[in-house]
Amino acid sequence: MKDCNQCGKCCINYGNGGLSATAAEIDGWENDRPDIYAYVRDGKIWMDPATGGQLTRCPWLEQLPGQQKYVCGIYHDRPEDCRHYPVTLDQMIKDDCEMLEPRDLDDARRAQRRLDELMADSRPPVSR
Repeated sequence: MKDCNQCGKCCINYGNGGLSATAAEIDGWENDRPDIYAYVRDGKIWMDPATGGQLTRCPWLEQLPGQQKYVCGIYHDRPEDCRHYPVTLDQMIKDDCEMLEPRDLDDARRAQRRLDELMADSRPPVSR
């Protein structure tokens, strides 16, 4: 499995209503990050502050100038859903994650263990 190359597919695939935030995260944004909280409506995230409608893309996904790489504009304050991604190899396959290598598909259990190691600081490992 390769290191993340910042392709942005995860954020693009889930930034249109496929993510959620905990009540504690939303409360924290309300108190400390009103710029993020402006994109919350009725407990849902990434809502258009002007219309209240669901955005089709995460407002915090920033493309690096002249590159096909992306960064998160709220990386340290991003929701747990973002922190925990990717959770499973199946999820990475579905999302066409560029971290995958052909050998990962040949030995899914080894690849899942490697993913759990890579993500150990970001999320709890998947129970098997």
